[in-house]
Amino acid sequence: MNVIDLFAGCGGLSTGFEMAGYKIPLAVERDGWASETYKKNHKGTKVITGDITQIQDLDSLFSKKKIKIDGIIGGPPCQGFSLSGNRDKKDPRNSLFIEFVRFVKHFQPTFFVMENVTGILSMQTKSGELVKDVILSEYNKAGYNVEIYVLNAAEFGVPQKRIRVFFIGLKKEILYDREMLKPKGFLFGDNQITIEQAIMDLPQISAGAGKEPVEYPCCPQNKYQKWARQKSTAVYNHIAMKHSARLVERFSHIGYGQSVADVAQEYQQRQRGNANKISGRTYSQNNMRPYPNRPSPTVPASFQSNFVHPYIDRNYTAREGARLQSFPDSYIFCGKRTTMSWEKNLSQYQQIGNAVPPLLAKGIAESIARYLKREK
Repeated sequence: MNVIDLFAGCGGLSTGFEMAGYKIPLAVERDGWASETYKKNHKGTKVITGDITQIQDLDSLFSKKKIKIDGIIGGPPCQGFSLSGNRDKKDPRNSLFIEFVRFVKHFQPTFFVMENVTGILSMQTKSGELVKDVILSEYNKAGYNVEIYVLNAAEFGVPQKRIRVFFIGLKKEILYDREMLKPKGFLFGDNQITIEQAIMDLPQISAGAGKEPVEYPCCPQNKYQKWARQKSTAVYNHIAMKHSARLVERFSHIGYGQSVADVAQEYQQRQRGNANKISGRTYSQNNMRPYPNRPSPTVPASFQSNFVHPYIDRNYTAREGARLQSFPDSYIFCGKRTTMSWEKNLSQYQQIGNAVPPLLAKGIAESIARYLKREK
């Protein structure tokens, strides 16, 4: 089946759908570095880098021959990106969500998958409408039955507790059964994958160390590691951030389940220009050392400063974050590893943290394929 990926990012959704046997003839992504990553890893896909609102002639997207589009996938932001001046920014009809609807209306795919954060379920417009009800209404008018699923990536073999909302729509002429359509979780064994199981076969480098490519230091130790390495002969994107000696010492005093806010006073961050005064800017969500024998907490776009490695006194590398997101080691990330606040493009860390975990996407894709095959 042919699928279009909108707001594609670095390609997490696409990767999962390709794992399930789908083809991705077209992807649209605004960010230059994320688009570069996508192109490097999906060489058979036409990638449009730019503003989706500027794509007016949808018929011209496939110039040589008409391609039947079976599905549209993506994660459009449903608030904070108003396209209508002073209108209600919480109303999805004024956001980039409506661009997703425009593609669905034009191509009339058999199905679509739209991903978002769980907060969208309780979000309201200024007039008091639930945003999810507005979304469901728009798709109903477009000719689709839509079901909302709240899924935890850890139940799909991803070594991370990441809960997201998925709107899965089917054309109204297709017989509809919520339970039959619901994505089914799968694991690599009897239990969820832990951080230790996910990353401990990677080179154990200290702060500021690393090169690419680098050889694997050992054979895979479990099914997840074996899966992650299946098409890779070396490790990329595994260069550790540089830390001062004081920061490394501070990290050494962070226990499991603790963050930089929990260290003793003598190790806390100091004000710039005044080493005798403790900084008031200490955030409990920064530099947390997670339990290695559990799945990771959610890996956000800012994960380069959110976590300290379970056993090494440094932050995660981009590759370690990619492992926790279930990207295979053969997936190479482009652009800078980190960026300053004024830089516009998405860093490798941001690309990884923003992505839908490929194994979760694969589970959704397989569920849809099974359902549609059953209906034929």
